Amino acid sequence: MLLSGAKVFSATKAREREELGETVTRWIREHPDLEIVDKIVTQSSDREFHCLTLTLFYQTKREN
Repeated sequence: MLLSGAKVFSATKAREREELGETVTRWIREHPDLEIVDKIVTQSSDREFHCLTLTLFYQTKREN
């Protein structure tokens, strides 16, 4: 499989984390020429901050 690229979404503030799903969905809808082929969800935190990161790996859709 040949990847065309990756898109990283990251949020540290509570409101940003709550809206992350909508942000990702909007990006996917805005790029109908791309096919998501894999994803990685990462959560990390320290004493003050909690970070949620979603990485999408995609390839350009082939025209039939």
